Amino acid sequence: MKRVKLIRHLIFHGCELHREGAGHSVFHNVKSRKTAPVPRHNEIAWPLVLKICKELEIDAPTER
Repeated sequence: MKRVKLIRHLIFHGCELHREGAGHSVFHNVKSRKTAPVPRHNEIAWPLVLKICKELEIDAPTER
């Protein structure tokens, strides 16, 4: 999945950019108070997308 598409999905579900790390961006879910790092690769593997969504306690995207 493209990183830009994942970030749009996270923002749509109420997540905010918390901080920038060395090789990743950390997103924070305001509702559940959970955080998860998102790597700065153009393409993010589908299992990692599912893991990020699970950590942030949001629904997984329907499209890859």
